[in-house]
Amino acid sequence: MTVKQAELKLDGNAIGGTLGEIFALEMTTAETTCAGCGKVNVMGRVAVYLNAPGVVLRCPDCENVLIKVVRGKGRCWMELAGVRRLEFDAPEG
Repeated sequence: MTVKQAELKLDGNAIGGTLGEIFALEMTTAETTCAGCGKVNVMGRVAVYLNAPGVVLRCPDCENVLIKVVRGKGRCWMELAGVRRLEFDAPEG
């Protein structure tokens, strides 16, 4: 790492406000790009399975697992391994 890179480097707390704004948005209109087939769908169209230990979201075109969400004991785990890209309207500001 160069001296200039070291001067620009911050820790994860620097993104806290931005992440708080993003994850408070209406997400059913967000577009997902499937890492399996490359198709783009809005979140409101993906297949959702609630009868697992958590919630599983699948691509409606190829059934690839897009997102897994598990909640428990005051924590939330989210895996987005099946999403190549998640795109949504940015908050004002």
